[in-house]
Amino acid sequence: MTQAIRFTTPTGDVRLGRLDGPTITDAGAAPAVGFDSSESAWSIIENASGATFDVDDVTVLSPVNPGKVVAIGLNYRSHVEETKLAHPDAPVVFAKFPSSITGPNDDIVIPREETRPDFEGEVGIVISRRGYRVGKGDAWAYVGGFVALNDVSGRRSQLETPMRQFTLGKSFDTFTPLGPVVASVDSVTKDAVDVRTVINGEVMQKGNTRDLIFDIPTLIEYLTRGLTLEPGDVIATGTPGGVGDERTPPRYLRDGDVVEVTVAGVGTLRNHVKNEA
Repeated sequence: MTQAIRFTTPTGDVRLGRLDGPTITDAGAAPAVGFDSSESAWSIIENASGATFDVDDVTVLSPVNPGKVVAIGLNYRSHVEETKLAHPDAPVVFAKFPSSITGPNDDIVIPREETRPDFEGEVGIVISRRGYRVGKGDAWAYVGGFVALNDVSGRRSQLETPMRQFTLGKSFDTFTPLGPVVASVDSVTKDAVDVRTVINGEVMQKGNTRDLIFDIPTLIEYLTRGLTLEPGDVIATGTPGGVGDERTPPRYLRDGDVVEVTVAGVGTLRNHVKNEA
């Protein structure tokens, strides 16, 4: 079980490391993409032997800076059921701009105009190899790790137009928290990964990737029919039922909330919520 973490030292250096419980072992200067989860990158992490830091003494950053975040909508049966929409016949794909990425412990900042900010805890996968027209049977060879992800969603922006403009409301600054680590594939039960979202101690979402309509190999095969996936890219695989917009009454994110997304084998991504000043 290996977990890669990206962090800033007390002297301001951005480093890559291996998380060992409460301590981090330095693996060298962090590359531009943060951590691409390739075989060579994992070897560097696993063999790290540099200085050690207490995790509480550093600033933990988003573990990856992907060139693209490819997100999947309506991919859990429980979420489709709560929306009362039809099961999709093909994956529902949208993009989240890389500028929306923020790290664990960073604030989710709600724009003044956004009246329906929502949460979506998800299992994210990090691509390890350049892939085009990847078959399902080979797909796992292109997955280098898992990450916890919160697909924060501005429902006002997303739903205010007849065509449902997902990209803008999903891509506001800070609306894609990632982290706290990238976990190696052998750290998780890759075909049955638990995911849970908790707000202020109350469980809002609880799911398992067994409930996916389109599993991870199917998503990779579908996406790479025309789209090249690059090392470091992230696929957000969808969210289970329990989102705020479908609750009665709706439960949107509020100033002061603490949102925790826990992915089994990865850990807990924790962010505070605050309104834009």
